[in-house]
Amino acid sequence: MFLSVFDIFKVGIGPSSSHTVGPMVAAGRFLDDLREHLVSCEVDRLRVFLHGSLAFTGKGHGSDRAVVLGLMGERPELLDPEMADGLMEQTETHKSVAVKGIGEIAFDPAEDIVFDFEQALPGHANAMRFVALGGDKLILCAPGMAHGAQAPFTGLWWSGGDSGVLVF
Repeated sequence: MFLSVFDIFKVGIGPSSSHTVGPMVAAGRFLDDLREHLVSCEVDRLRVFLHGSLAFTGKGHGSDRAVVLGLMGERPELLDPEMADGLMEQTETHKSVAVKGIGEIAFDPAEDIVFDFEQALPGHANAMRFVALGGDKLILCAPGMAHGAQAPFTGLWWSGGDSGVLVF
């Protein structure tokens, strides 16, 4: 099997790819899935729950910033690090993110990124949940895990109430 240096090392913000590149990629994939599966739904708020290692060390390692940048459509390999502070300030000031193909969605990083120190999600120490809300109703919940530059989702959930239905 042939491995390139690009298979081993990923370009992105640091200090830890599992705490920054992974969450940024996961946020972008969540938005891709949101656009693909919920075109006609009214999403008015996003929330992100960081669990396990991401909750305990995420602020110091920049996981919260990576999530915000990912929700703004930034990709680790294309992000200009000089622009990151300005993009963060923009989101903190407006308390929303402009999601391409969907529009402006309320998202206040101080309120909508939850560092959940109590609940560990199964499957990986770097686990997170992305949630899309419409009014008071849960529209979509996508659990993900951050494996460095890999950020697979374990399922995309559509909810018409308290129970979720696996979409794919």
